[in-house]
Amino acid sequence: MHNVRNITENLYWIGANDRRLALFENIHPIPEGVSYNSYMLLDEKTVVFDTVDWSVTRQYVENIEYLLNGRELDYLVVHHMEPDHCGSIEELALRYPNLKIISSEKGFMFMRQFGYKSINGHELIEVKEGDKFKFGKHEIVFLEAPMVHWPEVLVSFDTTNGALFSADAFGSFKSLDGRLFNDEVNWDRDWLDEGRRYLTNIVGKYGPHIQHLLKKAGPIVDKIKFICPLHGVVWRNDFGYIIDKYDKWSRYEPEEKGVLIAYASMYGNTENAVEIIAKKLAEKGVTNIKMYDVSNTHVSYLISDLFKYSHLVIASPTYNLGIYPVIHNFVMDIKALNLQNRTVAIVENGSWARKSGDLLQEFFETQVKDIAVLNEKVGLTSSANNVNLDEMDALVEVLVESLKK
Repeated sequence: MHNVRNITENLYWIGANDRRLALFENIHPIPEGVSYNSYMLLDEKTVVFDTVDWSVTRQYVENIEYLLNGRELDYLVVHHMEPDHCGSIEELALRYPNLKIISSEKGFMFMRQFGYKSINGHELIEVKEGDKFKFGKHEIVFLEAPMVHWPEVLVSFDTTNGALFSADAFGSFKSLDGRLFNDEVNWDRDWLDEGRRYLTNIVGKYGPHIQHLLKKAGPIVDKIKFICPLHGVVWRNDFGYIIDKYDKWSRYEPEEKGVLIAYASMYGNTENAVEIIAKKLAEKGVTNIKMYDVSNTHVSYLISDLFKYSHLVIASPTYNLGIYPVIHNFVMDIKALNLQNRTVAIVENGSWARKSGDLLQEFFETQVKDIAVLNEKVGLTSSANNVNLDEMDALVEVLVESLKK
C-alpha cells in the first residue's frame, strides 16, 4: 500500500523508513531508525529525485506507481551515489525502459563501479555546476557539492517552487513517524542530538567543503522555500536555525560553553576521580556537564557532544605503557574528524608507570589542530588521595576561568 506525502504543488515525498537496521553504515547505532528520502515531481515530465536503500524498495515502488497512476517515469535525478540512496536505481531502470538518468560525471562512474548494468541502453545525462534542466514549468539548477560527503555529490534547486534538494546535507538519523516537516516536530528537543550526531560523524571531517557549499548557496537562500534532504525531516521554515547549526559545526565552533567528561576506568578509581571533578565543577556553578564512560558508549555519541561543548576533560588509565585502548580510539576519531577549537584537561592514572597523560598531551599538541591543553593535570597513582584533591581544585579553577572566556 502506498505511503506518500505532498510537500507542495506537484512535489511529493515518496521515501520509506528503516527501523530494523541496527547500525548506519554498519558503524553508528540508530536506535530510532533512519528514513530514506526520495522525492517525485509531477510536471509535463515525471521526475524522481534519488532513490532509496534496497531494504525498502518494495514500499518505494508502490509509492512511485501510485503517483504515476499509469504514466511513465521520464527522469531520475541522482545527487548522491551512496548505496542507501542509490540502492533502487537498477530496479527503476528495469521497470521503466525509457527512463533518462541525470547525474554528475563521477555519479555515473560510481554506477559503473557498483556494477549497475541495467542503466546500459538508457539515456545518461551528465550535468555539472550551473547547468539547468526543465521538466515543464519547473526548472532546476545544479550546484556541485564535492565531499559533502562523497566526491560526486550534486545539490539542485527548483527555481519554480523553491525546493532545495540537498543530498546528505541537513539530514539526520531517526525514522519519520508520519510527521514529515520540521514544524510538525520539536526539532530542538527530539531531533537536534541525532542531527548533530549524523552530521558530525558522517561529514564532520569535511567542514571546509560544507562551508564552501554554504557560500555557494548564499545567493539563493532567500529564495528557498523547502529543504529536502536524503534523511530526516523536510524543512519548510526556520531555515536560519538549521543553517546556523551547520555553519557552527562545519567551522568547528562549539554550540555551547560546557564540559564533556570522557573517561575510562578499569576498576573504578579513575571514575571516582572524575566524579569528584564533576561535583567540584557543579559547586563552582558549572552545570552544563555531560559525562560518559567511554568503554560502554559508542564513539559517535562522544564525537557529537564534543562538537556541542567547548571543553573536554579526558581521563585515562595507563595500559601497556600507553593510552587506555578505548580512549586511544576516541582521540583517533577526534583526529580523523578534524575536530578543533576545543580546550582539553587531562586526568591520568597508573599504578607503577604513569604514561597516559603525557601521551595524551603530546597527541593533542601535535596531532590535532587548534586544541588548547590546560597545564593543570590530575595524576593518580592507583587511586585518588589528598594530593590529587589539590590538583583537582587547581584544574577546576582553570576550567571555570576558561569557560568564562
